Amino acid sequence: MKTLAYIGMALAVTVMAACTSNKDTAKNNDTRVLLKDSIDSHGVQRMQVSKVEQTITFKGKEYKSFVRRVPCDSLSRVKNDRGEAFVDNTITLRLTQGSEKIFGKTFTKQNFSSLVSGEFMKHAVLEGMVFDKTTPQGFVYAVSVSYPQTDLYIPISVTITPDGKMSMVKEELMEDIYSEEE
Repeated sequence: MKTLAYIGMALAVTVMAACTSNKDTAKNNDTRVLLKDSIDSHGVQRMQVSKVEQTITFKGKEYKSFVRRVPCDSLSRVKNDRGEAFVDNTITLRLTQGSEKIFGKTFTKQNFSSLVSGEFMKHAVLEGMVFDKTTPQGFVYAVSVSYPQTDLYIPISVTITPDGKMSMVKEELMEDIYSEEE
């Protein structure tokens, strides 16, 4: 049942990311895959480089969002329960309005250590970040810290205010919601 809940949540995040942009909040979505997932000669696996640039309208003003994920060899390797090694990722988020930089930061999974248990972090990578929506507080990005090549992940919501302040919260998993209802 847990696996089904995780699969459902993974699908929901994917659908949410694909469906959240509309012509009022995001346009000119430009997603590019620069590399394919790869395994090097030592058996170390890397996720693909990805880059998403989009224009977001917030309170009548246009902002540019740039999110880029890159495998980073200088970060600690992660091993799964089968002993397979994975390179962790960095994710760069930039938010601008015209030529003014609103926010810019390169994230590693350690940036989320206050929200994710140390035991989970040992075996997890920073998998992704996507623009989700705007709220009265600002721009919301969905982040996932996950076990590589599985449906086990911790969903995190990062909000950037129009003046460049950042806040983070751990989102509830579908499994947590279901277990509260029982």
